Amino acid sequence: MARSLNKVQLIGNLTRDPELRYTPSGAAVCTIGLATNRYWTTESGEKKEEVEFHRVVAWNKLAELCSQLLAKGRKVYVEGRLRTAAWQAADGSQRTTTEIVIEDMILLDSRLPAGQAGIPAAVGAGSKAASSDTPSDGGSAPPPTQPASGGTKKSVAQPDVKPADDAKEDVNPDDIPF
Repeated sequence: MARSLNKVQLIGNLTRDPELRYTPSGAAVCTIGLATNRYWTTESGEKKEEVEFHRVVAWNKLAELCSQLLAKGRKVYVEGRLRTAAWQAADGSQRTTTEIVIEDMILLDSRLPAGQAGIPAAVGAGSKAASSDTPSDGGSAPPPTQPASGGTKKSVAQPDVKPADDAKEDVNPDDIPF
């Protein structure tokens, strides 16, 4: 019997600063705009570019970390799943949106806002951690596109990111305030 798979991996630039909100039950929700580009050359030699814009959503602890670490223009890797939601707008029209619900995020650039040195470059619900900005033990950092398994080596500045019960998405979509 065939299994199904719903997995998304994107590398792109943030189109706006993250927006952090909380559901009535207290769950953190962070929405992020992400742009991905595709370049190609036509048979006639003309260079073309296509930009795709994605709505990215993080929940709970990952949402709070994304709101602290991300800013417009940063290059990030996100991994998660597609989710489509449908609702009726105030004017009575039927609306739908497709978003990427992320479970992991890795910063791919070294641009840090003033006063934020030493913050880890990777966070996620799966407890993966890697840093392209600061090595964890004075040695070399793992490549930014391959998260190292977290747990054994940490710098003092890294927050303890553990998979917890709050990493599960047990939030009713009707509780989302947007």
